[in-house]
Amino acid sequence: MPDFLLAYQSLFAFIGINGLLALSVYCTLCCGQLSLANAGFMAIGAYAGAILTQNFHAPFGLAILAGTILPAVFAVPLGLPVLRLRGVFLAIATIGFGEVVRLAFVNWDYTNGALGLVAIPQKTGLWTIWLALAFALYVLGRIRGSRPGYALEAIREDEPAARTMGIATTRYKVSMFALGAALAGLAGVLEAHLTFMVAPNGYGFSRAVDMLVYAVVGGTTAFYGPVIGAAFLTLLPELLRGGGQALGLAPGPLRLFLNGAILLAVILFVPNGLASLPAAMQIFRPRRPPRSAALR
Repeated sequence: MPDFLLAYQSLFAFIGINGLLALSVYCTLCCGQLSLANAGFMAIGAYAGAILTQNFHAPFGLAILAGTILPAVFAVPLGLPVLRLRGVFLAIATIGFGEVVRLAFVNWDYTNGALGLVAIPQKTGLWTIWLALAFALYVLGRIRGSRPGYALEAIREDEPAARTMGIATTRYKVSMFALGAALAGLAGVLEAHLTFMVAPNGYGFSRAVDMLVYAVVGGTTAFYGPVIGAAFLTLLPELLRGGGQALGLAPGPLRLFLNGAILLAVILFVPNGLASLPAAMQIFRPRRPPRSAALR
């Protein structure tokens, strides 16, 4: 296969993985919870899957299953106390969890410490990633239009009022927290078996912020919005690289400036995310006068 086709295959693979990560953040944002723990859940899934295939020669399907379920198991006892917090306090608490997970892998000899695991079998194919992304979108789409989806919207808008109406707010929040952890773990397993390696520094605070930015730029008003944001932000560096080469611009601070400027423009002018862009364009269209007024 030519090199440029391999490059595009890798690009589309990371669009799918980043889409899963963005959806994992959406799971908590859709019920009004700002969690930054998903980098830690991703690390748990990645290491679990890598250890199973590398050390125990387990089938890839079993690695995917373990890497998806194990983060969700960790999420339930974590979510019960921390989801009582809201806003910045919840974000700080979940950042702490992510750092604890990262430092645990740094100091654990079985995972090779800070160097991480290498020579992981390459099991992930492009179709596997996009099948996982399609399944995640299907599940979240079914939730969005169902009774639990309306309950999540009520919790996001006014949690005390939702509790007064008889909605089991804790159960719904912990369930979505666990679902987000499972999606992050799934993305971790797929990425580990795509890039041949896992290292603790790849799951730090910056990775958690990237996931949040994907979801915010894409928009959380639609369940598919975070995937649009992930695709846009994954493609953006490649588009800027190609444009810079065409204009004769060397890679460096100018490209970073353009990257930041585009992101700022999206946040300022499309605050509900790229998914709301078609509806936002209707606002700027000039309204035609009524036919009766035009005939006068």
